Amino acid sequence: MKKNSWLFGGLAVLILGLGLIIGYGFKPSVPATSAVVKSIPNGALDPAVWGKYYPDQYASYLTNSEMTQGNSKYGGSAKFDRLERDPMLKILFGGYGFGIDYTKPRGHSFSIEDVLETTRKKPSASCWTCKGPQVPGLIAEMGDSYYTASFDSLKDKMTYSISCADCHDPETMALTITRPALIDGLKALGKDPESLTRQEMRSAVCGQCHVSYYFEPETNKVVFPWENGLKVEQMLKHENDEKFSDWIMPNTKTPMAKIRHPEYEMFSSSVHAANGVSCADCHMPYVKEGQSKISSHHWESPLNSISQSCQTCHKQSEEFLKDQVVDRQDKVFATQMLAEKAIVSAIEVLTKATNDPKADQKLLDEARQLHRDANYRWDFVASENSTGFHNPTEALRVLGEAIDLGHQAAQKATQAMNAVQ
Repeated sequence: MKKNSWLFGGLAVLILGLGLIIGYGFKPSVPATSAVVKSIPNGALDPAVWGKYYPDQYASYLTNSEMTQGNSKYGGSAKFDRLERDPMLKILFGGYGFGIDYTKPRGHSFSIEDVLETTRKKPSASCWTCKGPQVPGLIAEMGDSYYTASFDSLKDKMTYSISCADCHDPETMALTITRPALIDGLKALGKDPESLTRQEMRSAVCGQCHVSYYFEPETNKVVFPWENGLKVEQMLKHENDEKFSDWIMPNTKTPMAKIRHPEYEMFSSSVHAANGVSCADCHMPYVKEGQSKISSHHWESPLNSISQSCQTCHKQSEEFLKDQVVDRQDKVFATQMLAEKAIVSAIEVLTKATNDPKADQKLLDEARQLHRDANYRWDFVASENSTGFHNPTEALRVLGEAIDLGHQAAQKATQAMNAVQ
């Protein structure tokens, strides 16, 4: 009987051990847990201080300083001049700062350096909003006067690039939204920022900055144009209704609106999002660091970590998965170039019509609206940092509309010049 008891106990331990291996050893998507949550000293923003309590995460975070092309065909963390690679951008952004300086930024570690180096005009301190963990405290201290303060007046206060305090509560380590613009944007969508699930938060913290926005006239407050939804036409409707424009193109007199890196919006209607995947699942996969399993804090292309980022769900080979990504990006990029050519052609005709004193002004204004609509759609894809992969179907739909609207703008401008007076 005693022998059987030992046998039974041994089997129980073996079964429990196998259960733990199956439950944790073979599922990289299951986070490691810690019995103790270590609170960070009150007010600490220096990531090195957080690193004393979470050394594995900090070691991973430090790798963001590495600049490399990696396995990404169209991205990577190394700097390059977009205008040099694609001269049509100088025409598409004619009369605006992006037509003069449009440098591909480096990784998060260089957020402060890169914004200081750009020669584009910085209208106010609002340009600091996504650049480092000091910002939430400054907004709390200064209120709305933060947004109207000059960019240079807060320059000396910005000492740490994007880091731990931008996304984590220092007492509980829970993910937290630190930027008011996202809270306002979620409310505009009818979402309660306090009721997001953990998985939703794993995208929302990225959506504090990886979004499109504009500065509200007069106040310079950061606004996410989400009142009507996250689709490009819904965002444009908001800006059209507000009669907002970032600049007037000098040669066509078109009131233009600029899209900024709308990764959150593009991803939101993707097949991955529909299946509950978050930004962090792919860009911050679970990895082994020392004796711990942590969420990687090296924010980079999933193509550099296919086994952890992709193969937890997709069982094909790494080569196959990379080829699938690049194939989709190639198609999007080729279509993006067609859209650019269509809009550049429209600009040429619009310029001619604008300089024609006999052109019908009503038709010319209609052509300008078509130009604005086309450019906004093209820019939604062109400025989104995945070359369409976050949502290839949506990217191609939007670019198709941009091409059509570009042709319509050219036709309408031609009609304006040929109209019977």
